[in-house]
Amino acid sequence: MEGGVVDLTRRIGRDFSDVRALIAANALADAQEAVAGQKPDYALEELVLLPPVLAPEKLWCIGVNYAERNAEYKDSSDLPKYPSLFVRSMSSMTGSGQPLEKPHVSEQLDYEGELVIVIGQGGRHIPREKAWAHIFGMTLCNEGTIRDWLRHGKFNVTQGKNFDRSGSVGPWIVTADELDPRGTHDIVTRVNGEVRQQDTTERLMFPFDFLISYLSTFATLKPGDMIVTGTPTGAGARFDPPRWLKVGDVVEVESSRIGVLRNTVAAEQ
Repeated sequence: MEGGVVDLTRRIGRDFSDVRALIAANALADAQEAVAGQKPDYALEELVLLPPVLAPEKLWCIGVNYAERNAEYKDSSDLPKYPSLFVRSMSSMTGSGQPLEKPHVSEQLDYEGELVIVIGQGGRHIPREKAWAHIFGMTLCNEGTIRDWLRHGKFNVTQGKNFDRSGSVGPWIVTADELDPRGTHDIVTRVNGEVRQQDTTERLMFPFDFLISYLSTFATLKPGDMIVTGTPTGAGARFDPPRWLKVGDVVEVESSRIGVLRNTVAAEQ
């Protein structure tokens, strides 16, 4: 609700432990009816914002998905036929307004601003033409990466993508009835106010409906699962010399119809 947060447990008379439980119960319409015309129970500034889905069964991350991203690798490879894919644990994510942790073992903390689709109705073997109906809403991600840990293994990037609290998700979910995921969505990343990344979903190589259909070919999508849909060109690693995040830097990921995901970099405790 604009200007604050309504306590659904108090208003709706049902104890939803988190947003994932509300999604799984298909209770959005009940929640909207319960809060219509109500004043917020809490102002935003009174709250600590956690990731909007605390425990998705799956947090999929898509790599190399915007035009020109493949060229950034300078390996003369053809455009990909299928999306690059990896997974993250939720322990690697924090909420908006919470610190991003720069680990002791690396100086190469990088940012990656991304749009996120949140699954509502789950399913397997979802055809592209029906994929849109499976989106509950959208949020934002800073898919923070420890670059020098991406290649510790021969074939995987898992280590560099899963440092505790190296990324963030939020600040909230805007539901599909308020924000049609089929539209064009902008994405901007700023570091200390300087624009580093800027693009729109018109330039995705693998759009949202394709990703849902593709992923559900081999894995059942569940309510609350999140798909982090790829980052535009302009991450810190692509500058010469690279521009790594430092303690005290403020990273903002914004989409005009979703909001701003903002985090300050802090040293690992």
